[in-house]
Amino acid sequence: MKIKTYKTLILSTVTAITVITGCTPQSSEPEINNTALAIPAIQPAVSDIAINSPIISSTEQVSEPEFKLLTHKIAKGESLSTIFSKLNLSKKDLHAIIHANELGKQFASIRPGKNLIVTTDLDGQLQKLTYKKNTVDTLFATRSDDAFNVEINSKTIEKKITSAQTTINSSLFLDGKQAGLSDKTIMQLANIFAWDIDFALSLRKGDQFTVVYEKLFVDGQEFDSGEIISAEFINQNQSFTAVRFQDKKGNTSYYSPDGKSMRKAFLRTPIEFARISSHFNLRRKHPVLNRIRAHKGVDYAARTGTPITSTGDGKITFRGRKGGYGRVVIVQHGQKYSSLYAHMSNYKKGQRVGKYVKQGDVIGYVGKSGLATGAHLHYEFRVNGVHRNPLTVKLPHAKPIKKSLLAEFKTQTKPLIAQLNKAKAHNLLAQNL
Repeated sequence: MKIKTYKTLILSTVTAITVITGCTPQSSEPEINNTALAIPAIQPAVSDIAINSPIISSTEQVSEPEFKLLTHKIAKGESLSTIFSKLNLSKKDLHAIIHANELGKQFASIRPGKNLIVTTDLDGQLQKLTYKKNTVDTLFATRSDDAFNVEINSKTIEKKITSAQTTINSSLFLDGKQAGLSDKTIMQLANIFAWDIDFALSLRKGDQFTVVYEKLFVDGQEFDSGEIISAEFINQNQSFTAVRFQDKKGNTSYYSPDGKSMRKAFLRTPIEFARISSHFNLRRKHPVLNRIRAHKGVDYAARTGTPITSTGDGKITFRGRKGGYGRVVIVQHGQKYSSLYAHMSNYKKGQRVGKYVKQGDVIGYVGKSGLATGAHLHYEFRVNGVHRNPLTVKLPHAKPIKKSLLAEFKTQTKPLIAQLNKAKAHNLLAQNL
């Protein structure tokens, strides 16, 4: 009797099978060690191996399913629904993505100019949808049977501290740009000191500022500016210093080094960087009526449509036309203070009498309604019903750091103030070289 050894099966599979047709192997055949397999001496028919136990050669590979990849640039006015229609994608899949979870709803907020990457199978069925929201965040919707898993991948942001210092020669914006600051950082700087400095009126040539702030990096590349850490602004020889403080709840605000809030109860101006065209003057000659008529506010010349913001928290008590004032909004700030905004071209949508607004909320837009020779905002400020000059009236402060947080405030802000002083000294040294 002979032993027939199926060498091809031994070479092509992990399992080695020897079919015994009779007696022990001949010494001329190589010996196979099957002790680890512990296969009993059975005699299956050859047909059983060929039909019932097919064995795939390791040299054969299972072909992966093929996919189509399409990049669609989002056009102005396009929504995810219109894009799905253009690409002949299932509206059922669209519904599944949007309602997959809270992240799915973000696909409804796609923006023009960005790309949607669509992955389908050969039959055109959507398998994956990718939307890069920004430099940091990418949104994915991946098929799972008839549903979709929506996830977001956020890259790690690295923060680096840097500083800038400059002298005002023309304007805060132009000189800030010259110093290497982004528009975002310049606006943040203006907002920090907005309660103490009227950037439309008080800024002078020779004023200076030093700012310590964050630069943000992803994959080693700078992509944005972060928060201002500390800053000093010297306006007309008066120095103002601000430092950032974050409480245990994650709320951040800016304070003077001794813990007084930089935020006051009221902003000095309701328009950013506007030009004053007429001051508070109780003996002013009216430009339209051509007679002496008290000007009980300040006029800010600006383009039609420029946003007007409430200078303090309060409740809208009037919103409509008022004689020569044209379109007017009046905001009551508690029992003692009120502010008036006149000659508007339009009101902010969604607001009404009785609605509360926050300091800095847009309430309307510059125009020339009523008795006005050109587009401007007429702004009045009243204390106990009496008109006061908005530019000189003493404004109440916001609450300082709580005494219970003062020790923590000092600990947290001490190194930040040290960074500011170091930046000032470094820039001063550079100027003298």
